[in-house]
Amino acid sequence: MQGTVDGFSYGWVTPVAAYLMACLGGALGLRCTTRSLLVAHSWRPGWLALGSAAIGSGIWTMHFIAMMGFSVEEAPIHYDKALTFASLAVAIVMVGVGIFIVGYRGATGTALFTGGTITGLGVASMHYLGMAGMRLRGTLEYNTLTVSASVVIAVVAATAALWAAAQVRGFLWSLGASLVMGLAVSGMHYTGMAALRVHLHGSPGAPTGGDSAAEILAPMMIGPLAFLLLAGVIVMFDPLMVMGKADLQSAAQRQHAPYPVPRSGDRHDPRAARRPPQRPGPRTPQSW
Repeated sequence: MQGTVDGFSYGWVTPVAAYLMACLGGALGLRCTTRSLLVAHSWRPGWLALGSAAIGSGIWTMHFIAMMGFSVEEAPIHYDKALTFASLAVAIVMVGVGIFIVGYRGATGTALFTGGTITGLGVASMHYLGMAGMRLRGTLEYNTLTVSASVVIAVVAATAALWAAAQVRGFLWSLGASLVMGLAVSGMHYTGMAALRVHLHGSPGAPTGGDSAAEILAPMMIGPLAFLLLAGVIVMFDPLMVMGKADLQSAAQRQHAPYPVPRSGDRHDPRAARRPPQRPGPRTPQSW
């Protein structure tokens, strides 16, 4: 028996809220990645790790906010805690691998291709691992072509996001990039959901195991939401967050420029004031 799937049980509330969370995580991650390119090497891992966790948490939160609006009319849906938490870890780790590659290798073609592919596959893995954590009276079946399209969308979106982060531009430019990134991530999610078919089996009263969506999803989102708020506070108080590309490059040049050495004849040279006057030596025939 084929189940009746509804991905918009609460109308546009869950899609819009999910999109905003993807944009928030993307914006914070992009700013952290951009900031990491302008600090000393000892600080760079911290900014890259913060950006990885922000993007991974934002994407994961987006997915499960959208899943709160997903239902199968003939069967209640429950979730396995272990697989649900594992999907969050996969998102953060694989997004982190891609961000660290671009953070240390720069926006070269090879680094963007490698980092974007790993990050995109991480986003797709998070999505389908989270779907594997669903427990209901039936089995999930996917259309292979549509699943492949969702993975391609994830890889392209991840590559574009990493390229945007490496451009070191102003806050408004990064905000626009995060809006596009949120749209791409949401598009990947709903493309993957369009590939889903639920084949029901067993009796209507058969136990499914796990926790309901209300019991597991709402409490689980408290941690990622609190982290995104904390990351937002850190980024907002960073002094270079709203600086443009030219200002950032100037700051970087001033940071790495050598201390100017005054000329010996400069009257403002403090060393010239301390230098004893030079007495002229005997004149040689060449100087006549």
